[in-house]
Amino acid sequence: MFLALRELRVARGRFVLVGAVIALVALLTTLLSGLANGLVDDGISGLRRLPMTHLAFQSGADETFSRSTLTDEDLAAWSGVDGVEASPLGVSFVNARTASGSTVDIALLGVPAGSFLAPRHDAEAALEGRPGLVLSHEFEEQGIAVGDELTVVGADVRLPVLGFTYAGSYGHVDIAFTGLDTWQELLYGDNARGRYSALALRGDPDTIAAAATRIDAATGTETVTKEQAYAGSPGYAGETQTMAMIRWFLLVISALIVGAFFVVWTMQRARQIAVLKALGASRAYVARDALGQLSVVLVGATVLGGLVAFAVGGLVAGTAVPFRLALGPALAALGLLVVTGLLGCLAGIRRVVGVDPAMALRSAD
Repeated sequence: MFLALRELRVARGRFVLVGAVIALVALLTTLLSGLANGLVDDGISGLRRLPMTHLAFQSGADETFSRSTLTDEDLAAWSGVDGVEASPLGVSFVNARTASGSTVDIALLGVPAGSFLAPRHDAEAALEGRPGLVLSHEFEEQGIAVGDELTVVGADVRLPVLGFTYAGSYGHVDIAFTGLDTWQELLYGDNARGRYSALALRGDPDTIAAAATRIDAATGTETVTKEQAYAGSPGYAGETQTMAMIRWFLLVISALIVGAFFVVWTMQRARQIAVLKALGASRAYVARDALGQLSVVLVGATVLGGLVAFAVGGLVAGTAVPFRLALGPALAALGLLVVTGLLGCLAGIRRVVGVDPAMALRSAD
């Protein structure tokens, strides 16, 4: 590594140029990791925060609330299962008009009074009292306050704002809670017939899984874990797959860049490598020297790009951009970038260890 480190100091310009390209790829990879996490949070944060472990949907609904319709008969099937709590849950998207005439989008959740889905006492009181809405805190940024009235477009029902809670969002739309009866009235009018979107379940996962096999077969429902239900969020699958594909393209590009640099660098160092081998250096030593030098450039540039990405992420966080840079996924992405870069240089290893000392020395005469 002595000769490798010395060459890094002597030929700084060449290595800085390649390092800058690798750092940019690391920057983009880390930022995409934060954007992917932000998009996921913006799509399912509300569902993730609900205190439940499983959801029961109508069979064939593909974990999508708008495709699922259950009734009290489905609830009765779960009421006799020991250690499992079940609660109806209505989920729909509505538009509401403020007193000033502006329109807001709402992911409206209908929850019955006394449900475990509303563990806070103030939320329970709001659901048990007069019909109204409990909004997520994001609506406060739009100038909505407690006591304001929102008119649900379509149904033309005016509902007062009873309070705010940290509820998150679903399908990139901020969440609001209301009583299940109010939700049914808004969606079905006078023809609700006890219908709702899904059953929220809470209990021991093994107990629920064992009971689900029997109950799903009898009632025609499909019980999934809360994490599996994330896939039903609008745009969730497409967004995650798109982000993953872009990140993989960046990793492939990084491998090609590092591999091309390594091959060109090996051709330029043919005489130095030949001298080392003529002095008795083994093929393994020559390979370690080359890989060690490349590893220094690759790791250093990747770390630099990651640090810049975290700095940029700190500026972006808290804005309208759905961005959340988690340490674990970011480090995993950077580590994978280093690994693919090293894999990309394997194409040039054969050229390094295969340099003929005699031919290289003769060509220098």
